[in-house]
Amino acid sequence: MRKLKKYVPTKFKAKDSQYNKMAADYAVNFIECLCHTKGTWAGKKFELIDWQEQIIRDIFGILKPNGYRQFNTAYIEIPKKQGKSELAAAVALLLCCGDGEERAEVYGCAADRGQASIVFEVAADMVRMCPALNRRVKILAATKRIVYLPTNSFYQVLSAEAYSKHGFNIHGVVFDELHTQPNRKLFDVMTKGSGDARMQPLYFLITTAGTDTHSICYETHQKAKDIIDGRKVDATFYPVIYGADENDDWTSQAVWKKANPSLGITVGIDKVKAACESAKQNPAEENSFRQLRLNQWVKQAVRWMPMDKWDKCEAAIDESELEGRVCYGGLDLSSTTDITAFVLVFPPTDEDGNYVVLPYFWIPEDNITLRVNRDHVPYDIWKQQGYLQTTEGNVVHYAYIEKFIEQLGEKYNIKEIAFDRWGAVQMVQNLEGMGFTVVPFGQGFKDMSPPTKELMKLVLSGKLAHSGHPVLHWMMDNVCARTDPAGNIKLDKEKSTEKIDGAVATVMALDRAIRCGSDNSASVYDDRGILFI
Repeated sequence: MRKLKKYVPTKFKAKDSQYNKMAADYAVNFIECLCHTKGTWAGKKFELIDWQEQIIRDIFGILKPNGYRQFNTAYIEIPKKQGKSELAAAVALLLCCGDGEERAEVYGCAADRGQASIVFEVAADMVRMCPALNRRVKILAATKRIVYLPTNSFYQVLSAEAYSKHGFNIHGVVFDELHTQPNRKLFDVMTKGSGDARMQPLYFLITTAGTDTHSICYETHQKAKDIIDGRKVDATFYPVIYGADENDDWTSQAVWKKANPSLGITVGIDKVKAACESAKQNPAEENSFRQLRLNQWVKQAVRWMPMDKWDKCEAAIDESELEGRVCYGGLDLSSTTDITAFVLVFPPTDEDGNYVVLPYFWIPEDNITLRVNRDHVPYDIWKQQGYLQTTEGNVVHYAYIEKFIEQLGEKYNIKEIAFDRWGAVQMVQNLEGMGFTVVPFGQGFKDMSPPTKELMKLVLSGKLAHSGHPVLHWMMDNVCARTDPAGNIKLDKEKSTEKIDGAVATVMALDRAIRCGSDNSASVYDDRGILFI
């Protein structure tokens, strides 16, 4: 193990605070009396790695003039396999058994009870391996509770419903993998005022980077970055982020070492190299590698569409040359307050031709400013540039969209329109009344998998042509795909962190275009003329 050669107090130490070596030594010595519990390290003394010791000395050694700790919140963001669980368990035991706090309440929190139990089990094993603690601690395995008898303090794992329980008198909270929290309810209950009755509560937040940029973890991550970069000042908040920068070469071993302070100790470089090689071969693994191995925030755990390949399919499309050509539509209505997507796919007219994609999008006019501020997505700019249309009011005006599609039918030979059955009954009837052939399209693996796989094949082979439409580009970049045991795939709206309606509409239209081809028979408008409403 490496040791901290020379301790240098963090730059976040307040002017009136002092580094107390005795307090820091005590915290370090307490932890190093514990033992590792897993793998090749099991049974060996917990000798803190230099980055771990720096954190412990900063948090427990920097004291205010009144003798209490300066830092109440510690945010530690670091890649997987760096010793997070062991450090979190050691801190939990230190707060419960070694902090001199009478009836200390220390809680272990995670996305669910199972995740929180990981740190608890490590802490319980540490107690069993330490004779001094084992004589003084009672482990209640059934209720996931550790009681330190001399001060009647406890460390308790909380259930998923803990956010509904108030009345905590918190001395310490250990949040493991904060990025997996489904919402902010548990975090707010545990950190907003619950430790006010204590003189030096500590909220120890330790996590790997996540995927949801609207989460409480990302909010805390941003605060940590702002403090590190000097944009914000909070003397009670201790930020530590190990990870690769956005523009770093993710295949570089130098970047791996920068992001993984325990590389070569808790995880071998050969393991990281193997994961990197696998990610190079499979684009779907790249984001997972970046998130878990390099601690980078990514849009979703599995980026389905390799956007560099998508961008290579961009081409100048002359819409006038497409007039009269056979095409197929995909309609995704989503909800009345959200984005509606309609995509036309033109099958090639010869063997060397490409499938051409023309997308259209609508959003309620009254909601656009709110959505820009809430989602941080440039809907207003897209509207000004003509890539996004708005309908009057605070809900999508379906009659406006129907009229627009009818006008497209005058221009292009729309053979069929595929639609998601959910919520589209009235519009489907209206489109049928205009003479369009409208076909329902299931959203399960059975219907979605074949055209989804075909879309990827066309993109990878360069047989798809699109205009670089920014809204569709954004949605393709948002896509997270779900795979079933049989290898079927579908675009997953629930797992994707942002909107993918245009991608879904593209898949539906592509399915009809592949199945039916470019039979250039007469348009519905040739048979019945144009309807005037």
